[in-house]
Amino acid sequence: MASQESIIAPQEPKITSQEPNMMSQEPKTTSQESKLASEESTLTSQEPKMISQVSKLASQEPNTPSQEPVTTSSSNLSSKYSERVVLKTILEPSDGRGRLAGDRVVVGGWVKSSKQVNKEAAVPEPQQQTTEAYNVSPRHKDVSCVEIFQSRIPIFRSIAKIFGGGGSSHPVREKLEPEIPGPPPPSVAYLLVSDGSCVASLKVVVDASIAPLSQLLPIGTCILVEGELEKPSMQEKHSIELKAERILHIGTVKQDLYPLSKKRLPFETLRDCSHFRPRTTTVASVTRIRSALTFATHTYFHDKGFLDVQVPIITTIDGEGVSEKFQVTTVLGKDGKQKDTGGVALEVLKDAVIQKSNLVEELKRSESNREALASAIMDLRKTNQLASQLEAKEKRTNQHRPFFYGDFFSQQTYLSVSGLLHLESYACALGNVFSFGPRFRADRKESAERVAEMWMVEVQMAFSQLEDAMNCAGDYFKFLCKWVVENCSEDMNFISKRVDKSRSSPLASMVSSSIEKISYMEALEKVADKFGIKQEWGIALTPDHLSYLAEAVYNGPVIIYNYPKELKPFYVRLNDDGKTAAAFDLVVPKTGTIITGSQSEERFDMLDPRIKELRLPREQYEWYMDLRKHGTVEHSGFSLGFDLMVLFTTGLPDVRDVIPFPRSYLKANN
Repeated sequence: MASQESIIAPQEPKITSQEPNMMSQEPKTTSQESKLASEESTLTSQEPKMISQVSKLASQEPNTPSQEPVTTSSSNLSSKYSERVVLKTILEPSDGRGRLAGDRVVVGGWVKSSKQVNKEAAVPEPQQQTTEAYNVSPRHKDVSCVEIFQSRIPIFRSIAKIFGGGGSSHPVREKLEPEIPGPPPPSVAYLLVSDGSCVASLKVVVDASIAPLSQLLPIGTCILVEGELEKPSMQEKHSIELKAERILHIGTVKQDLYPLSKKRLPFETLRDCSHFRPRTTTVASVTRIRSALTFATHTYFHDKGFLDVQVPIITTIDGEGVSEKFQVTTVLGKDGKQKDTGGVALEVLKDAVIQKSNLVEELKRSESNREALASAIMDLRKTNQLASQLEAKEKRTNQHRPFFYGDFFSQQTYLSVSGLLHLESYACALGNVFSFGPRFRADRKESAERVAEMWMVEVQMAFSQLEDAMNCAGDYFKFLCKWVVENCSEDMNFISKRVDKSRSSPLASMVSSSIEKISYMEALEKVADKFGIKQEWGIALTPDHLSYLAEAVYNGPVIIYNYPKELKPFYVRLNDDGKTAAAFDLVVPKTGTIITGSQSEERFDMLDPRIKELRLPREQYEWYMDLRKHGTVEHSGFSLGFDLMVLFTTGLPDVRDVIPFPRSYLKANN
């Protein structure tokens, strides 16, 4: 180190003069010595450079006690399974472990934007310019002033040629005639790199001597770079930048095929390239918020003593009783076409019977065309006979064949619409349980709140009633809002600026506000005058009605309970009035219903008639009825549309934009 200081001493006389003071304070290295050491990077090895970084850290934090791992600070925050340092630890040092300028790190990410700038040529001192202009070498005494101007400035050379060399007796030398192109000016690339860990991007400065800049500049290029963190030389929005020393990896991009660019693309366009859209800042923020809500869900229920139970995705029952289901089947040809079932489907014939019966009744009432009536009656009779024969054939086939039409399972199976019924069996043995997974509905209607595959959080609690389920649902909802406010501030700030500027305030207000609880009849009374509808029992509350209640009437979340039994599934407990069911919905502004819950019917003599009333296939629910025959217990629960909760949190207009890979009608691209 002494020899190195002696080399630099003539250039920095002031620092050399202070050397005795620095040597006397050896335990506390001054910031000037750290600066000197950083300037000697070409003369020092990597190990002394790390020591200088430690000295610099000690000089900037004199009151901080020394810690054992300080000598390896460059790897403290790197990934356990990689040498790469996550950018969030550099750009968002909320825990006080933020890196300081001078640390040597390896970072990786994708280029968000880029700029190439030519380095400014060093401008010589005025005195040096004078010396260079007039201090001519002795062996060039025969060169006139005109020739000097001609060699320096091309335009003067051209003028001199026009006027015959400007009166010079010495012709211009041929070697000065051709204009030799010089090397391209040295350039540097400024890259904004993001690795998806936070909203902010890291500014990376790459010199052209390190890597071909043409490969680094395209948007979407992946780089892994090693370098030193430093404070920008000029005041700008980036408080720290990385000066690249080595490029370890370049994942190039074909610019003409890459769908992303500096311009903001609409969400509709991004849905067609769902494999690339996480690289956009908005979708990345939504994904981090979604991950936080997932962690918050497991945290809440585990802290409350709930057990996590995985329910099946393939099931033989309809969890709602009246929903559209996806059938699971392997009875398809190799070309994807359905195999021939040998005739017209029974359901088609039954529909035809109904239509022909209606036609016969109309002809009987008119009594105008007896021939048409006789023909219609004959046609109806044949259709009935064909339907009876096909129904009998299907019954015989199901009895004698070990598999259902040669399918994988011995009976019809579906993708699960709801896991609440299966979850009840574990609640009736373990107490309080919850499940978190995908649910499927084959609904062809286009909707901003519904898609074919949605994730649900489902809860069942033994020895509980409707009031308990409502209280648990309200507490869980508030917990999620509070978690996002406290743990996703950077992402929520970005979402507020990009999507909805008032997005953060509603979440904070949800935590402190109380949740109103009103009955179905009270809700109907409040919307009747506004929408001009009659207060008739059994009218379903539309999304517009619910939005009006949550946004205009209560300006916050509201729980509506005791719905007419006709509006709720078969398993919901009937109240003592025989008209209402012990069910509730939690409605929030701008999103609608995100939680639906109920107290389940635990009485066998009440559930069995309900299944018959709705004409459900009782054999599919035998196992569910057994829970009422053997050790029945009062229990209640609810389900939260997790995707709808993310939609409410972020304020985006369509649920397809908060699901990583949305599946909707006619849309399953990957």
